[in-house]
Amino acid sequence: MQLTPMIESFVFHFGEMGSRWGFNRTVGQIYALLVLSKAPLTANDIGEALGISRGNVSMGLKELNAWQLVHTLHKQGDRKDYYHTRGSIWDMANKVFEERRKREMDPTLSLLRDIMMDEAANDDERYAQGRIAEIHDLLENITEWTQSLQQLSPEKLNTLMKLGSGVGKVLEFKDRLMPGKTVQDLPDKT
Repeated sequence: MQLTPMIESFVFHFGEMGSRWGFNRTVGQIYALLVLSKAPLTANDIGEALGISRGNVSMGLKELNAWQLVHTLHKQGDRKDYYHTRGSIWDMANKVFEERRKREMDPTLSLLRDIMMDEAANDDERYAQGRIAEIHDLLENITEWTQSLQQLSPEKLNTLMKLGSGVGKVLEFKDRLMPGKTVQDLPDKT
């Protein structure tokens, strides 16, 4: 694959962003290249396009396989492995969110639960446990919310995101109509 200036700009920026999403720069660049490539690429194609060693490509592809973001294809009569992204852009986003939850949120929630179960030795620890419980509840709500979002179809999720701040306005309107009522108090229409 030929890296045009536009594609190169995206690939290298994606590499920088990858380091913020939980994988290293090279892995991010490899994935970006695969996302933009119409046809599956060999490890040699990837290495040549990005100017990285075969070993780095191999390690990067293993990482992407572990995240279940790429899959290997074989062409009849060709001994080379070809790599392509798995699923849609929405599938990629869901997989990254899921992996980040497993690697970051789950261990944090587990630690917070353990601390909350410990007996407080003094007032400072009781206060700290109260604050930790607030953090736990927030992270638990975020986790449940993102899991429910992940179950929506891409079309419904896209519609929800387009609503944007409109959702906040609807909730403010509900508060004016029904002061003191929470969403949980409303009848379930499912």
